[in-house]
Amino acid sequence: MTNAQKWMAAFLGLFLILFFLGTITKKDDVIETLSPQMMQQSQQNTSQHTDGFTLIKQSGCITCHGSNLQGSKMAPALTGLSEYWTREKLINYLRNPSSFGTDERFVEYKEKYKNVIMPSYNNIDVKDLGRMADYMLTK
Repeated sequence: MTNAQKWMAAFLGLFLILFFLGTITKKDDVIETLSPQMMQQSQQNTSQHTDGFTLIKQSGCITCHGSNLQGSKMAPALTGLSEYWTREKLINYLRNPSSFGTDERFVEYKEKYKNVIMPSYNNIDVKDLGRMADYMLTK
């Protein structure tokens, strides 16, 4: 047997010993499952403590509207909205922006911000949309 074969056999033997020791002494992983009620409660607690601007950032609004919501080349500013919107109307707009496409301001926006489409946020909880709307209306 050559030295290389001896080293290889020693390495393989050491590997097998460590593998079996690891298998024998391994603790079982305990996976705690949450019931649907516990998951919903956890989401509600998280959602209740999230402020409007954090929700806006998490939703990706700052990607198009700018980090301070002052607007960008891609989308208009989200300031001074209380001049045009009520809380209810703004929430409805966030849920389905295409339904407001015939409004005069949006016709102008379509010309100014070509090839950009406002996504709908109907997958976000209405309470969260309300917090987002509250923040935007005070800006």
